[in-house]
Amino acid sequence: MNRAIATVLLFPRNGGVVLLRAYRAVISPLYGDVCRYYPSCSAYALGAVQEHGLVVGSGLAARRLARCHPWAEGGIDDVPLKRKRRYTVTPFGFVVAPSHGKG
Repeated sequence: MNRAIATVLLFPRNGGVVLLRAYRAVISPLYGDVCRYYPSCSAYALGAVQEHGLVVGSGLAARRLARCHPWAEGGIDDVPLKRKRRYTVTPFGFVVAPSHGKG
């Protein structure tokens, strides 16, 4: 896939990553450590958007938020991984197409 096309196609996903990173940096610390699940719901949403894209990842995050209530058992709940990964994640969290070029 052409790198320019991949960048355009990944733009909505990376926009979601920016919004979730901002939420985790600004709003999430105000709540403190109250999540019943590991990873926290915001970390789960970030991982789901990175792994599955903005639409499917948002759906997974919404399903996770619906399960998060005072009577939930909690526990470890990782994002389901795809069988074949087409993209890589930068240290900041942006999703990019892997480089196949020289160098």
